[in-house]
Amino acid sequence: MSNLKATTVVDGNSIFTEFKGALTEQYVLQQLVLRYEPYYYAKSNSTQEIDFLLQDEEDEIVPLEVKAETNVKAKSLRQFVADNQSKKAYRISMNDYQQEDWVTNVPLYAVNGLEF
Repeated sequence: MSNLKATTVVDGNSIFTEFKGALTEQYVLQQLVLRYEPYYYAKSNSTQEIDFLLQDEEDEIVPLEVKAETNVKAKSLRQFVADNQSKKAYRISMNDYQQEDWVTNVPLYAVNGLEF
């Protein structure tokens, strides 16, 4: 829809760099809507925002943060988990799978197989 040439994505020029986060979030959204009903969350009067919220089979709210690179600082996600005592949280990025005490890191390529 953006009319980007394929070489822009493949070669990774500066135009692609500017839109990489938005394209990554769009890719994840397209994978999620196949099986879930994701919601965007932003706290009013704050900079806290979560890319996607899902409801799992136990009716728990599950936050997901999407990162386009390997820099996975997710201050808003951490704050959301603390404020809501979330049992599950996911960070989707270019990093390998890793289970941390408060979040599960999921590689971008594996988002299609993610079960909540």
